[in-house]
Amino acid sequence: MDEVFRALADANRRSLLDRLNACNGQSLRELCAGLDMARQSVSKHLGVLEAAGLIATSWRGREKLHYLNAEPINAIAERWMNQYDRERANALADLKTVLESEPMADNEFLYVTYIRTTSERLWTALTDPAFTTRYWGVALKSTWQTGAPLSFEQFGVLIEDPEQVIVESDPYRVLSYTWHTMTEEFGDAAGIDREWLAKAKQEKRSTVRFELEPQGETVKLTVRHHGFEPGSTVLASINEGWPAILASLKTLLETGETLPEG
Repeated sequence: MDEVFRALADANRRSLLDRLNACNGQSLRELCAGLDMARQSVSKHLGVLEAAGLIATSWRGREKLHYLNAEPINAIAERWMNQYDRERANALADLKTVLESEPMADNEFLYVTYIRTTSERLWTALTDPAFTTRYWGVALKSTWQTGAPLSFEQFGVLIEDPEQVIVESDPYRVLSYTWHTMTEEFGDAAGIDREWLAKAKQEKRSTVRFELEPQGETVKLTVRHHGFEPGSTVLASINEGWPAILASLKTLLETGETLPEG
């Protein structure tokens, strides 16, 4: 979160986010138009925003397109803006439209990324165990029809439960399923602390939803993992785990290789 605050501290970078919020998916050339700033300076500012996770990028031919990822800003809004008098937060006033565009509660994970692929190929990557084991290490198996059971297999442990089901399945558009059961066998295989596991087992089951939206040569993938109670132990883990998984998914689809471990 420190990188996000540092990135937002500069008025020029906030201006770039505003421009992307008004018209997403712009090239460096388009973002430079109308700005009293050198192309090299704009490029450096975009690099800082990308490193902070505030923008995502993809390539269209030789042009690199930039997309707003509001999730880090929404996380700040939820954690900080609601705790203090908003009159003391005037430095972020010019981000008002961004903060309101994707409201995020403290009981869900939200992540937006843009992947240079097709909806069909992304759907396959989300449902084919040959893909999921590569970027996630998890074999997901189901008929992928609404109401069908779903099994998770990770660390050599097969997790099946009547409540692990497909909530919604609209091929190439929407996929949603309930999260896996926290079993002791899984905890032992994953090296999970028993105290953490005991807390996780007491929480209600959550649901993850993937929304696929074609946008030119890319697909906008929105991941919402919701149904958590405030202060959820599982959500804290989800917040750390999903970004790495989704980054590896993006890398696999765009390069054929997954991110290195560690």
